[in-house]
Amino acid sequence: MEKPTAAKAPVSRAVESAFTKVWGDEHVVALIALKVETSEADTVASEVAKFTEVEDVFLVTGDTDIFLKVRFPHYEELKEFVLHRLPGVRGIRETKTLLVVTAYKESGEVHRQ
Repeated sequence: MEKPTAAKAPVSRAVESAFTKVWGDEHVVALIALKVETSEADTVASEVAKFTEVEDVFLVTGDTDIFLKVRFPHYEELKEFVLHRLPGVRGIRETKTLLVVTAYKESGEVHRQ
């Protein structure tokens, strides 16, 4: 998700409703790509690593600077994290949130489908 602006809502109500219906009471896993101020990369990575819901933090090359893997009990908590808690970290310029639909292998363990 990109940082919300006053003129543009970050997610339409229809999309939000669909996510809530799909994930409901199931846990939600997401990958969050961060673009950060280059001079702040180490500080941002250290700060986001402090959130208990953040399972992994990777400093990467390319168009994205940092990738996070996060896990929440419900979609609403992911939404609150992305819209309210993550923007509080100084140095983050942009975010993009990707919801994991199916994990075929996670933490070295193959999931049976």
